[in-house]
Amino acid sequence: MKRIILIFLVMGFISCKDSKKADSPEFQKGKEVEIEEAKGFSITSFENYSILKVNTPWPEAEDPLVYLLAEKNAEIPENLEYNQKVEVPIESLVVTSTTHIPALEALNEEGKLVGFPGLNYISSENTRKLIDAGKILELGQNENINTEILIDLSPDVVIGFAINASNKSFETIQKTGIPVIYNGDWTEATPLGKAEWIKFFGVLFGKESEAEEIFSEIRNEYIKAKELAKTSEKRPSVIAGSMYNDKWYMPYGNSWQAQFIKDANANYLYAETEGDGSLSLAFESVLEKAEDAEYWVSSGQFTSYEQLFNESEHYKRFKAVRDKNVYSVSLSTGETGGITFYELGPQRPDLILKDLISIFHPGLMEDYEPVFYKPLK
Repeated sequence: MKRIILIFLVMGFISCKDSKKADSPEFQKGKEVEIEEAKGFSITSFENYSILKVNTPWPEAEDPLVYLLAEKNAEIPENLEYNQKVEVPIESLVVTSTTHIPALEALNEEGKLVGFPGLNYISSENTRKLIDAGKILELGQNENINTEILIDLSPDVVIGFAINASNKSFETIQKTGIPVIYNGDWTEATPLGKAEWIKFFGVLFGKESEAEEIFSEIRNEYIKAKELAKTSEKRPSVIAGSMYNDKWYMPYGNSWQAQFIKDANANYLYAETEGDGSLSLAFESVLEKAEDAEYWVSSGQFTSYEQLFNESEHYKRFKAVRDKNVYSVSLSTGETGGITFYELGPQRPDLILKDLISIFHPGLMEDYEPVFYKPLK
């Protein structure tokens, strides 16, 4: 009998020990947040913390950056490896790209923005009201952020972006104890891939479900617009880009911009090209290939045909120019001159696609009012 009682006691002790082990932070099983289109980040959620992994903080990054987003007093596994820890939900932040602004506004969190480098570039009316009220401070320029003002603001986190691993301003900021999280939305190659980075912001504010709902709606609208464009039997020819210092810079055929033209059921004349950045072409080369293109979109800084002809009378040789089918995003600006397309466009690819469909296939969207692309004056 003593032996039987001893066996039960030992088994009970082992069971209790195993139960505690299974419930400990080291044995929590995370849930992967579904990322449908983006390639540059992932999120794994646990009971009171999340792991945000940014795979492409900048082009050709050798290693991902791992961020621990933990609630206050969260139990964290001792052996967990990460680059930076941030307490969530965050109450104040600094962002460094206008492309971050629409995500904050969509999540109703723009009121937590306390500083930005280059306030005049911000176009959104909601955020501009906060700027005018003195609630968002000027931090200089991205290349030379005023770290003294930023440190005085003491935000919970700085959302940065970089073209490579070297950024002295962000290094200085991190040394003061203010965490910096790199956002790589701009490295995404597809329209919906960029838009899905709203989930990156959702997890920072504890609004994962809201971010998922917003992205799902954008994705559905994009797909509906794409299917509508397919119903047109006509597929017009298109060129893009603009001249700068005697070179015509044109998006590659595998680029974000070219994807819109393809999805709008148009024939981008440089669709077969592949590469990073932009094609750099001589004017004569573009004229030879694209003189008869029916449309010219994203015509750089030009806002009128007068400006176009002042630059060069040779533009008149293009059919798109003669037919007044040149469209620019430079005509849609905020009150301080910031171009709306560069701020809102990456977050709202559905609106960009609808703009282009209304241009290339006007019969499909007769009452649509373009948001970004406007005809030259």
